[in-house]
Amino acid sequence: MSYSDRPEMAYRPALPRDFEDIEALDNSFTTDSVLEVTATEEGFRLRAVPVDPPLRKVYPAEDEGVEGLGGDDEARAVVAYDAGGLCGAVTFAHSAWNRRLLISDVRVAPHRRGQGVGSALMERALGQGRELGARTAWLEVTNVNAPAVRAYRRMGFALCGLDTTLYTGTASEGEIALFMSRPL
Repeated sequence: MSYSDRPEMAYRPALPRDFEDIEALDNSFTTDSVLEVTATEEGFRLRAVPVDPPLRKVYPAEDEGVEGLGGDDEARAVVAYDAGGLCGAVTFAHSAWNRRLLISDVRVAPHRRGQGVGSALMERALGQGRELGARTAWLEVTNVNAPAVRAYRRMGFALCGLDTTLYTGTASEGEIALFMSRPL
């Protein structure tokens, strides 16, 4: 039995009262490498580059928030609780026109990272996506969040694109948006 499946961990769909707590979860991260992106006319290549000292990213308040994803998509979430309270959440929406599950936010409390909570939450979110009729799941992650990219790859996501300008004019300027997807 994995740590995240032990009885002291409970998973469920989020209730309206959970969204304020989800927003309050620490979504910062620390990494000892970033992904260098080389884009060419034929595609792109990623290469892990060590950083010393390790990089700690704290998202500014304007980047935080559990909001809808635009259009008529209804924001939903799956949450994880342990004896100490909320310790993780995956927020998502179903885009009916292209049958895509849009993963907008993944947060796991620092004391629960690396214990399978994120994977368990993601599997539950993907299951809800299948129930909604989604054929694929899609997400965006910055190239400096190498730990998240590694985790998403372990969860079956593959790189499918990038945007070198998405973060222009934001606190994340200079970073590159990576898009990842996986079939459902």
